[in-house]
Amino acid sequence: MTKNLKNKKIAVLGLGVEGLSSARFLQEKGVSVWLLDKKEKEDIDQEFLSTAEAIGCQFTFGENYLENLSQFEVIVRSPGVKRSLPELVAAEKAGVVITSQTKLFFDLCPGQIIGVTGTKGKGTTATLIFEMLKVLGRDVYLGGNIGTPPFEFLSQLTDQSWVVLELSSFQLQDLDKSPHIAVMLMVTSDHLDHHGSLEEYVEAKRNILRHQTPEDFAILNRDYPASNESDIHTEGKLFFVTRERTTTDQGVFIKENALWMSMQGQEWKIIDTDNIALVGKHNWENAAAAAMAATLAGAAKEDIVQVLRTFTGLKHRLEFVRDVNGVRYYDDSFATTPESVIAAIEAFTEPKVLILGGSVKDSDFTELAKVIHASGSIRAIIGIGDEWERIKSALKTENVKQSILLIEGASTMQQVVQAAAKITEPGDVVLLSPGCASFDMFANYKDRGEQFEKEVLLLA
Repeated sequence: MTKNLKNKKIAVLGLGVEGLSSARFLQEKGVSVWLLDKKEKEDIDQEFLSTAEAIGCQFTFGENYLENLSQFEVIVRSPGVKRSLPELVAAEKAGVVITSQTKLFFDLCPGQIIGVTGTKGKGTTATLIFEMLKVLGRDVYLGGNIGTPPFEFLSQLTDQSWVVLELSSFQLQDLDKSPHIAVMLMVTSDHLDHHGSLEEYVEAKRNILRHQTPEDFAILNRDYPASNESDIHTEGKLFFVTRERTTTDQGVFIKENALWMSMQGQEWKIIDTDNIALVGKHNWENAAAAAMAATLAGAAKEDIVQVLRTFTGLKHRLEFVRDVNGVRYYDDSFATTPESVIAAIEAFTEPKVLILGGSVKDSDFTELAKVIHASGSIRAIIGIGDEWERIKSALKTENVKQSILLIEGASTMQQVVQAAAKITEPGDVVLLSPGCASFDMFANYKDRGEQFEKEVLLLA
């Protein structure tokens, strides 16, 4: 597939970060590339468009961008383009090869790949592994769904390199190779607007395991059925991580308020949980998975501990913004599922003002409503976005305490932050953890988080 590309007629679907990276890579190989995108030309990121024009791409824009796909020999799909689109299925039946940057990278990478997937936590875990291997002194690179397309560093890789890839279900969906070390974190319902069913979503995630050999390693989270039950889908050597169990064979677990590792019949303590810099018990799972993966890649305990003591997290993931008159504000805009909001709620014992809601992802808010009802520490909820009515309905169904103040009607982040500031008291935590996508009010989760941080910094 990766040979003789020069003579192929190739289309790249999606002019985003990864699509542009794919087009640049192919153009450098002497391939003539067509870039196809559903957006109209004037709605495309102008910097991306200028770069694509400069390297000589040809374009098709607009609603009919998928017409005549059979004229191409190869189509490189970007992650946001559904693999099941009728036009793609028809093109494949007509003999067109459908691939992706992720699939091509697995063919071309000369080094070892560590892949990390999960509904939440994959970016944090991938970054922890990357940092641990950096401390070890490995030639290590971080990419994938976390923001850097792997083609951007492919030319720098050798057979001694290690690559840590955060892999989304979209990237895994049609993967036909698996990483040397595969990490499968918590898997719960998400992206059902894209996949259509929970089964399809989970099956996409399991591609990270399916093509492993007995020489490879699989790390699974035992605390979530979809992950735990994925052991039958790999031939790799199995290791487990758990926050709920006080022991596990071959893996990392929590005991006596510390992370412990068990391998080859021996157990040893890695670090006390109080010394982990990341906020929240859910991050113990991520720390455990990272420690296991880094160990399998050759890291020593001191390399792992150094990172766990100092790494405070990624942007917009339970990120501390500011203390204002004794009230702490946290940006958890990356929390786009109910499960991630539950984790954020459980990360703090202090009284909380929760900012909740956003655009539709077909999520079930029943369990979140139960957690809010049982919490006892939520003083108020500021409801925003298209999904707020569904969330409020779930809260009513669970008879959530009337003592929790519900604030509605805020249509800008300024109004949201001002509303929170008016009702908070010293010792409170204000938590932007929406549990939904952002596209009704904001460009994306980053824009939502940045607007929150900006308004918090303006508070007197």
